[in-house]
Amino acid sequence: MWRRINIRKITSAVTALARIILFITLLLSVYLSQRLVHDRFVKVPSGSLRTIVTQLKADGIDLNELDRYLIYLCGVAKSGLNDFDEANSTRLDFYFALIRGRAAFDEITLLPGETTVIAVAQIASQLGLDKEKLLLEYYSLAPFPEGVLIPDTYQIVKNSDEKTVMTLLVVRSMKTHKDRAVKAFGRYDATEWFNIITKASIVQKEAANNEEMPLVASVIENRLNKKMRLQMDGTLNYGEFSHQRVTPERIRSDGSPFNTYKQRGIPPYPVSLASVEAVRAVLNPPQTDYLYFVRGRDGTHEFSATYRSHLNNIAEGKKP
Repeated sequence: MWRRINIRKITSAVTALARIILFITLLLSVYLSQRLVHDRFVKVPSGSLRTIVTQLKADGIDLNELDRYLIYLCGVAKSGLNDFDEANSTRLDFYFALIRGRAAFDEITLLPGETTVIAVAQIASQLGLDKEKLLLEYYSLAPFPEGVLIPDTYQIVKNSDEKTVMTLLVVRSMKTHKDRAVKAFGRYDATEWFNIITKASIVQKEAANNEEMPLVASVIENRLNKKMRLQMDGTLNYGEFSHQRVTPERIRSDGSPFNTYKQRGIPPYPVSLASVEAVRAVLNPPQTDYLYFVRGRDGTHEFSATYRSHLNNIAEGKKP
């Protein structure tokens, strides 16, 4: 009888406890499914969890001591400007995003054929940074005034300053240059490699498409081997002149080492950012006897080995 009474009491107590747990679970479920008003990108301060919750609450996010305890049970909150995937998430999603601490990024794309001056202006505009400061950081870090940055898409941590942005771009680009040089030659020699990049930048400016790049590279090699001037407009599209039409007057007046109508050899450093396709074309130019090319009516180029054929191609391109 005594055992039966105790078993009944124990059963009753367990049932009551289960109901309490179920009730608390339901309350927590409802609480955790509530939506918090916040931006997608949330700046999480450094410090203790109490400091973090206090600051987030001061920033307008409806957190309290219960939230602080529940976040503690989930893990360690990460400080920084974090990407919460979406605005106004549930409390539970907010906790996990806080623990995950995924940094918020901006995405920038550097285009092949563009000059550093123009590319930096575009970066400054997109990220809200100072163009002149970005250029100063570039010149302090890069071994050459042009052609160092690798055309690619980069993720930049939001609210990065000019030094942080340019350090990331230059360091990552130089690593790529060195890796490519070692793959091609078994070593990295800055002068040797950036002569390659200089030629590749000219190919990038001159070729109508990737398929033409090897042929343009072969013309460059053939003219250099014959001690001929390159006489290519693309070398005059350096720096701020990236998108300017090269006129006879410009050819006459430009006394820089980039004017390959006047100067022999290649410019002292690249004229633009060069794609991997342009670099490959220079590293492995086909064996041709081409010395000339001219843009045809369809936008691609006609290549020729003799000046007479070149003149014929020019005349053909002018026909209505």
